Amino acid sequence: MKYFAPSELIINEDGSCFHLHLRPEQLADRVILVGDPGRVDTVAKHFDSKECEVQSREFRTVTGTYKGKRISVQSTGIGCDNIDIVVNELDALANIDFKERTEKPEHRTLTLVRIGTCGGLQPETPLGTFVASVKSIGFDGLLNYYAGRNDVCDLELEKAFRKHMDWSPLKGAPYVSIADPALIDQIARDDMVRGITIACGGFYGPQGRQVRLAIQDPNQNEKVESFSYDGLKICNFEMESSALAGLSSLLGHRAMTCCMVIANRYAKEMNTAYKNTIDTLIEKVLDRI
Repeated sequence: MKYFAPSELIINEDGSCFHLHLRPEQLADRVILVGDPGRVDTVAKHFDSKECEVQSREFRTVTGTYKGKRISVQSTGIGCDNIDIVVNELDALANIDFKERTEKPEHRTLTLVRIGTCGGLQPETPLGTFVASVKSIGFDGLLNYYAGRNDVCDLELEKAFRKHMDWSPLKGAPYVSIADPALIDQIARDDMVRGITIACGGFYGPQGRQVRLAIQDPNQNEKVESFSYDGLKICNFEMESSALAGLSSLLGHRAMTCCMVIANRYAKEMNTAYKNTIDTLIEKVLDRI
């Protein structure tokens, strides 16, 4: 059996994983991921009971019970680099024996649903729309560091997108990860817009925002808005969905992202009071996960 050296799988003295500070018994099979540590309590306030609360840096976790379902809520912070930490450590908690530092003989599958906020890119994604990411285009390049990425990505969509965008090789290769189809049906049902999401490696330049710095392709967002593939349009920008879907597929977990539109780049509108309305999306996911 493969042995995971202390330098590769870092375990704290209390038996918890390095960044999340969770111990294996504290993790539920159903996990809701949120970016903002403050949103963990917004989700957990719906729980009937709580069994543990853990905080380390931007990573906050509450595990409890909602209508008879054991659920963990985990904050990730911002960006695909943080998703790399969170998904790898959640998988380690589920599938590695921390005492022996070896892989468990039976695989434990986690269900991971990210609840986030995003910028809408189409007329049919106005403020307040719930978007389920069927496929995610990663601008960050993270999945390209892992063997097997081609086996879990839509290579034809990648090729079509690069051609449509006249993609500069200086940006690195975009990848297209695929959410779990059955989980999409389970969570999105008939009241969420389904489409392609772009997970950006930053909030400003990578999303086409120009403040004091010009961007490499000033027509980027117009190209993004006009792209379509197999009946799907690019509906939104966010910053985590591609890494979540891609890493989960490689590790044998079910994952998807659903976001509420708080800005519409097409209409140039923004809702800064979104925290008052995202609870509706949280309740839907809790009921359906």
